Amino acid sequence: MKTKLTELLHITYPIIQGAMAWTSEHKLAAAVANAGATGVIASGGRDADWIRNEIRACRALTDKPFGVNLMLMADNIDELMAVIQEEKPAFVTLGAGNPVSHIAPLHEAGIKVIPVVPNFKLAKRVASAGADAIIIEGQEAGGHIGTQSTMPLMENVLPEIDIPVIVAGGIVDGRGLAAALVMGASGVQMGSRFILADECQMHTNCKEAIIKATDTDSVITGLISHGTGGVRSLKNAFTDRYIAAEHANAPKEELTTMSKGTNKLAAVNGDIVNGVVQCDQSLNRLTKMEPAKVIVDSIIKEAIDSLKKAQAFTL
Repeated sequence: MKTKLTELLHITYPIIQGAMAWTSEHKLAAAVANAGATGVIASGGRDADWIRNEIRACRALTDKPFGVNLMLMADNIDELMAVIQEEKPAFVTLGAGNPVSHIAPLHEAGIKVIPVVPNFKLAKRVASAGADAIIIEGQEAGGHIGTQSTMPLMENVLPEIDIPVIVAGGIVDGRGLAAALVMGASGVQMGSRFILADECQMHTNCKEAIIKATDTDSVITGLISHGTGGVRSLKNAFTDRYIAAEHANAPKEELTTMSKGTNKLAAVNGDIVNGVVQCDQSLNRLTKMEPAKVIVDSIIKEAIDSLKKAQAFTL
């Protein structure tokens, strides 16, 4: 399945495994890469030594291209950048900040740059600044999100951007991949679907909670208090408390204290009551745990079947 993305990254299938803090480690990234797509190691909450070791561990498991995600608001961003420039993964995805100043230094190290953008204005800006591709992510996604949904982002961005555009946000199967390709995208990014990969290190409690959930079981915390987005996760006791505090106009400092460490609490410790189980809205399609290769193969088969069915509508 050849697209601008597969040609850019030298991969077989136009699928990027999304970066999920405390979840996307070398075992998952390597397994997805070996399946013909490409994986991403998440740096959120990690130190430079951990990233270096993860990149090297991933290389020991695969000779295929893989990437690293950088959260640009991280306190240790300079240390993380230095390690990535030295270790030279195939590409870096950039989020949670302005990516423009990081494009040239990564290019100088021979690393492709793929910023994650929430709107058309930033998409145009990073494309003009020399990004190799962009990921447009709708608010249907799990984790930190913007305010626009996936379909309007595709409508607004895809006709106007010449570099490869990857679509993310609520895409969990081959039908979503096919839809994005028909709209003009070069590929998709999926996070939540790969949480259920056997190789994913997220706590089993979180995986089982996602499998049991239905379409109305995700909520957004921070939508009121942040104003620019929020965090999508499964509804639980923590999200009830947080949203109640938001409606009560709790101070920002109190909300920050409430949420601190809750992602790790769920993903690593398995506390799905007081922790945050980040996942997207397409929950009814997330039904079982299986190897990453089985996931990728099934996505591609379903996408091909969907594209063939779409030909019936050709005039």
